[in-house]
Amino acid sequence: MFEGSYVALITPMTLNGELDIPALRHLVNWHIEQGSDGLVPAGTTGESPVLSAEEHREIIRIVVEEAGGRVPVIAGCGSNNTREAVEFHEYAHRHGADGALHVTGYYNRPSQQGIYQHFETLSLSNDLPIIVYNIPPRTTVDITAETMARLAALPTVVGVKDATRDLARPGIEQMQIDGPFSYLSGEDATAVAYNAAGGNGCISVTANVAPALCASLQKACKDNDYRKAMDIQRQLMPLHDALFNEPSPAGIKYACASRGLCTETLRLPLIGLADDSRALIDAALQTLE
Repeated sequence: MFEGSYVALITPMTLNGELDIPALRHLVNWHIEQGSDGLVPAGTTGESPVLSAEEHREIIRIVVEEAGGRVPVIAGCGSNNTREAVEFHEYAHRHGADGALHVTGYYNRPSQQGIYQHFETLSLSNDLPIIVYNIPPRTTVDITAETMARLAALPTVVGVKDATRDLARPGIEQMQIDGPFSYLSGEDATAVAYNAAGGNGCISVTANVAPALCASLQKACKDNDYRKAMDIQRQLMPLHDALFNEPSPAGIKYACASRGLCTETLRLPLIGLADDSRALIDAALQTLE
């Protein structure tokens, strides 16, 4: 099972908007040193919608190579085009990723049966473990608990990244899913509550800049020390909130840039933060320090 604190990695870019490979390699090593349990490159926080297919593949290859088996790498392979998703999936498998994160079909709004067939096609393509990414606020389509149970019966579907904001969801799904299954929150602000409801980890945006605290929070949950987990969550909450004052990943890129980890360069249509959002992040980071 995948569990603990996984970093939804940003994609560092140079000032002229190209991939910053040295910064990416540095981030991988820094996150491992800070105690992160795993890495998730080329997802939404990694600006996958504005990456070329070649860049997408390069990021996966570099992160897997730099991690060197020290922590699991769940490669972002999602697409609303099943054929393209299979291509990313096969590439991640060939280059040694430990798993693949696949979102449901955004924009084209598939039916529940269409969602099932999308993941069935991925599962049949190779034996790379699949984490299903359920994020209705971005895709406009929710994967129902009944469909999730059908997906869990596929041979390579091993877990979910749940960004539904529905804290009843893990319990409802667990009533219908037999056997081991990873329940990973996709919402930093509710990560502790999600674990208390049956989850076992988080794919975190905030962990990009506060990896040690996020890892400590997840360890406390695993140890059933929810008093400690909530103490850490209270420390992190102003940062969780500030990072999403404007569309992500603008906030987390600014936070990382302020700590010298990368530039804050984004690709259009995303733009840099307004001054008031920068001030909120600065204040939250200063409080943590």
